[in-house]
Amino acid sequence: MDIEQKQAELIDHFVNQASVQKGSALGSVIVEATSHPSLFAFSEILAVSTVAELEGTENSVYLEVLQLFAHGTWSDYKSNSVSLPQLVPDQVLKLKQLTVLTLAETKKVLPYDQLMLELDVTNVRELEDFLINECMYVGIVRGKLDQLRRCFEVQFAAGRDLRPGQLGSMIQTLSKWLGTSDNLLISIQEKIKWADMMSELDKKHQKEVEDRVEDVKKSLSLKT
Repeated sequence: MDIEQKQAELIDHFVNQASVQKGSALGSVIVEATSHPSLFAFSEILAVSTVAELEGTENSVYLEVLQLFAHGTWSDYKSNSVSLPQLVPDQVLKLKQLTVLTLAETKKVLPYDQLMLELDVTNVRELEDFLINECMYVGIVRGKLDQLRRCFEVQFAAGRDLRPGQLGSMIQTLSKWLGTSDNLLISIQEKIKWADMMSELDKKHQKEVEDRVEDVKKSLSLKT
């Protein structure tokens, strides 16, 4: 079973679980979802009405945890750890994996120093073991470890949940790209048209030269 199909099945499972729970009972569902070793997308669970209803209640902390795993990083958790529950080891691992995905969204070459700082890793060996065993082996990233340059070259990274407002930005970027593509296509079509016209002119010129050559041959023949 590939990672996309596994994700889809897990999302359906936890969406169904969250749909039949309310209030504090959602806490165990959210902890289980954010601890699961094969689940890396949470927006569908966030969209469940019973989960959204946690906002502003005494159980809103569970919603905040789920939002953290959907859009946040390990650094975000450390900055807000006072107001959030203590994470279990599987949640810590998951959030660090998601942090790598966030970093890979904007950079394809990740310096070891930056990764060690973001992941609270103390040495290169520990970092490389984490990238190999917990990221590449799991299938969420592919890349090359460059010990000489002390960096991780990202070749592929799974996408994270879209942050609020990110969809509009993506649509705007795609619209600009489509506009650029349309202009490029028009330019190519104009160049093809120009090339066809030049080809026709060249054929016409060649025909005129050949006709003149024939005229000269006839003229010489008559003189002879």
